[in-house]
Amino acid sequence: MRPQDSTGVAELQEPGLPLTDDAPPGATEEPAAAEAAGAPDRGRCWLCLSSPCCSRTEPEAKKKAPCPGLGLFYTLLSAFLFSVGSLFVKKVQDVHAVEISAFRCVFQMLVVIPCLIYRKTGFIGPKGQRIFLILRGVLGSTAMMLIYYAYQTMSLADATVITFSSPVFTSIFAWICLKEKYSPWDALFTVFTITGVILIVRPPFLFGSDTSGMEESYSGHLKGTFAAIGSAVFAASTLVILRKMGKSVDYFLSIWYYVVLGLVESVIILSVLGEWSLPYCGLDRLFLIFIGLFGLGGQIFITKALQIEKAGPVAIMKTMDVVFAFIFQIIFFNNVPAWWTVGGALCVVASNVGAAIRKWYQSSK
Repeated sequence: MRPQDSTGVAELQEPGLPLTDDAPPGATEEPAAAEAAGAPDRGRCWLCLSSPCCSRTEPEAKKKAPCPGLGLFYTLLSAFLFSVGSLFVKKVQDVHAVEISAFRCVFQMLVVIPCLIYRKTGFIGPKGQRIFLILRGVLGSTAMMLIYYAYQTMSLADATVITFSSPVFTSIFAWICLKEKYSPWDALFTVFTITGVILIVRPPFLFGSDTSGMEESYSGHLKGTFAAIGSAVFAASTLVILRKMGKSVDYFLSIWYYVVLGLVESVIILSVLGEWSLPYCGLDRLFLIFIGLFGLGGQIFITKALQIEKAGPVAIMKTMDVVFAFIFQIIFFNNVPAWWTVGGALCVVASNVGAAIRKWYQSSK
């Protein structure tokens, strides 16, 4: 959840993931979901729910044209499922965010192991890519933990909007590490995103001591803000690593490193903090299962969407995550977002939509 919930699924990542080397980085909630869109297939694809995989092109066979708008519907459904997963993270208040991440890693591991065995890809990966796989696992799982912590310490809408600043960091990191072009348009979108985050954070030296509209203390709001920004930074780093690896690594192997290293990292952190404990009530345990299920469902549908629809429209529709977060916050927490939050959300969403439209226009030339 993204972690994008990166988490990321998404994160499987939250907060929740590049589609191709030149796809808009905001098109996904989780790096694993985006990476799955263009990976090769070896038989029946459980993500596509078809045999053979619909991402595999047979020259002699005619592909049936998908229903118009079906990809956008899948994207909308994916955004809804990721948002519901984030809602359950917010509801589980008696379990530490890192422990939620550990449970999710275990759930995803049970799904990934049979897939790796079936695809016969092994569990280690190519020798030259292992260091990148390790970095992808550590950074991606850290992003998931941070966004879960943000969901628990600040409002759902604020945390979701801040995580949408990830494309800004992705553009900057890709410019530095991959020598990709950083245009004046990218700088403009960066300014829009920073403005939106400032409106949400409302630092006292700019806005005074007014904390109206916050459901928590300002110190808790600030901790959640740093966690959400950290999640966006780590998610962006993960995307750059995935771009670096390209399609040389099977996407299930990438997810495998993500869940294994995420579980190890979670156990170490929980041991140091002394926070490891089973959920006290059955409802929390049910929520933990739902977090894994909805995260997996969100990834399946975003993958399907990216296989039948262009990345630009998918990236634009993905901003419905923010809309769902606002709706859930009002309905389930009786907390109407302040106008500062609404203004900040508009700035961040405008930045993401602008970047997606620009990339879509460039790719269509």
